[in-house]
Amino acid sequence: MVQETIKMESLRDMLAQERPLTILDVRPTEEWAEWRIPGSVHVDAYTALKAGDPDALADVDLPTNQPVVTICGAGITSLTAARQLREKGYQAHSLAGGMKAWSLAWNSADVPLPASQVRVIQLRRTGKGCLSYLIGSSDEALVIDASLPPDVYVALAEQHGWRITQVIDTHIHADHLSRSRLLAEMTGATLYLPQNGRAARFTPVQDGDVLAVGDGRLQILETPGHTEESAAYLLDEQALFSGDTLFLDGVGRPDLEAKPEEAQRRARTLYRSLQQLQQLPGDVLILPGHTSEPVPFDGAPLVATLQAVQTRVSRLQLTETEFVNWILAHLPPTPPNHSHIVSLNEAGSWPDGDVTDLEAGANRCAVS
Repeated sequence: MVQETIKMESLRDMLAQERPLTILDVRPTEEWAEWRIPGSVHVDAYTALKAGDPDALADVDLPTNQPVVTICGAGITSLTAARQLREKGYQAHSLAGGMKAWSLAWNSADVPLPASQVRVIQLRRTGKGCLSYLIGSSDEALVIDASLPPDVYVALAEQHGWRITQVIDTHIHADHLSRSRLLAEMTGATLYLPQNGRAARFTPVQDGDVLAVGDGRLQILETPGHTEESAAYLLDEQALFSGDTLFLDGVGRPDLEAKPEEAQRRARTLYRSLQQLQQLPGDVLILPGHTSEPVPFDGAPLVATLQAVQTRVSRLQLTETEFVNWILAHLPPTPPNHSHIVSLNEAGSWPDGDVTDLEAGANRCAVS
């Protein structure tokens, strides 16, 4: 008897091992377009499946020599899809928990820094678009913007003979719960945040401060705008962890938890921060805090030189007034539950129960 469901961890392992399979996403088109599993096939059959239409997938033509995993938002309608496919002879399973469960799926990639003794690993929460970083040198490591369960970072550090001694966030996040405090408590590491009057129980850093991790040096650059306390971190003059200030194809939004007048003021501040970052050498690598596309299991880091980003993000060349007018006119919908998430991250507290409902949905932190 074919197992009806498959867990997120099993699907993640199958993708990481490049095993042959077909992922069939049956959600409405607008949901699939906003966030999806890399390589998935889409059929907008959600309404028909939910209505019990036995022919909802009658026209679907998929490879018959490999498993099929059906996907919906919460793993309920996809059960119906899997049953219909099994009746047609497919080896079909439904992803338990759907895209909500997938929001915690992740993969990783090494970031080459030829002129440095420091190793950088980019951890990609592909189900949410969050990017975090494990930086190791000698026998110690530092984590930036932890968004995955703490044991993921601990296990990966141990594989390389590192002990996590420092954990740092680029800002107070609005789209996901920070795992940085949990990770610091698990490892005994020092928790750093940019100087601010909102968060509780942390060691502050400010512009010009330098943190050492083995042979590496991480310089703090204040970059307010996305949030008041946003900062970027420059590693050995080679790589910039830009948080939600600068992405590979856009910039951070300035309006979350802000009234219109405040959003306009923060947009001007963001413009000045971006101008400051553009004074760095053009070959500095930009390592952002998010991506707007699902990350494939290909081991290729999401990174570009500052010069390449400047070419991609042409809005960086606007005047201040032009930039402010553009960004305020192109704000995406706000992340779901952002106010609640911000309040939890400010307090440094962790909610009871399953957090996938709270964090579900794309990150929506970028304007491009």
